[in-house]
Amino acid sequence: MPIDWLAIGAALLAGLMGGVHCAAMCGGIATGFSAMRGHRGGWSALQPNLGRVGGYVLAGAIAGGVGGGILAAARSPWLAFGARMMVGVVLVLVALRLLDRSGKLSFLGRPGAALWQRLRVLQRPLLPADTAVKRVALGVLWGWMPCGLSTTMLAAAWLQADARNGALTMAAFGLGTLPLMVSLTWSGARLGQWLQRGPWRMALGGVVLAAGLLTLAAPWLMHIPALAGPLAALGCLPPPR
Repeated sequence: MPIDWLAIGAALLAGLMGGVHCAAMCGGIATGFSAMRGHRGGWSALQPNLGRVGGYVLAGAIAGGVGGGILAAARSPWLAFGARMMVGVVLVLVALRLLDRSGKLSFLGRPGAALWQRLRVLQRPLLPADTAVKRVALGVLWGWMPCGLSTTMLAAAWLQADARNGALTMAAFGLGTLPLMVSLTWSGARLGQWLQRGPWRMALGGVVLAAGLLTLAAPWLMHIPALAGPLAALGCLPPPR
């Protein structure tokens, strides 16, 4: 399975653009780390966030591996093709959610709430987070907290049906969220609002939308000789014969 650069690039932009969504949902958790015993500035702020990205990567690898197992059991090239098309649909949904200011797509964040209630029990032995190991471990659990954007990107990881691509997609999403979330964890200040306003928001949302539409159209665009090479380099696949 080639590396899916379209989905990975879109995931990075989704994380970068979705920083304010993350701040709204996880801001209390992020700033809470700065008040914990043993917090010593930037490095302590980075530790839980690296754990959070690690949690994303683990979830992406598991989801992609499960998806790959399903396709391997089915042995249907058309099922694999359909899953690839659904990755494009998910990227379009991610773009629409990022551009949605009315909250009409907030229902995308509901899945996974029951799982989080179970995971919260695992927090107790890690509190207070006064060591690096505890902060990283809490960060991993934080990464499994249900969030509209992360849950939607996890669906893309599952549909990619490949553990490596699933892990890379979620890693890119997590890395995109780091600039704002590390700042929140360190200082408690809501930074990076400029990225969510005006032309930046529309431009980056448009890029994610274009990645989704290109993923959907790529199997047919690859029949154009001039486009076949670049699209293959991006990880696109032609339809099965």
